[in-house]
Amino acid sequence: MRVCGVEIKGDDAIISLVALENSLYDIPHLRVPKISLAKGAEAEHIQKFQFAIKKLVEDYKIDALVIKERATKGKFSGGSQGFKMEAAIQLIDGLQVELVRSNVINEKLKKAQVTIDFRDTGLKQFQQNAFETAFTFFNP
Repeated sequence: MRVCGVEIKGDDAIISLVALENSLYDIPHLRVPKISLAKGAEAEHIQKFQFAIKKLVEDYKIDALVIKERATKGKFSGGSQGFKMEAAIQLIDGLQVELVRSNVINEKLKKAQVTIDFRDTGLKQFQQNAFETAFTFFNP
């Protein structure tokens, strides 16, 4: 099973792919570590963003996509463009999309039977939250 973790920050959807096959974890290399949405006020740009995510899902045969949920209120709340990106991803036909709160991710990481040191993954530092979001999908 292949799961893509997504963290939305500003205009970017930061992504990381984690695969689990025969009880072995794999972190396939992605052609891009993030997909950006420019000019989120225009429907054409949102459609292009959605197409890019859909193409990524098709090319890498992704089974599920897990998005790190952002706060809707308060000091650390997400911006309107980020919520548009989240909605565009959720509306992709035939794709299993889940939203996971950061406190749930932290709890699952603590309880995980397998631990992976992020420094050994070969991913860029800014992809850590996306990786952890995808990794926790496999840890109920």
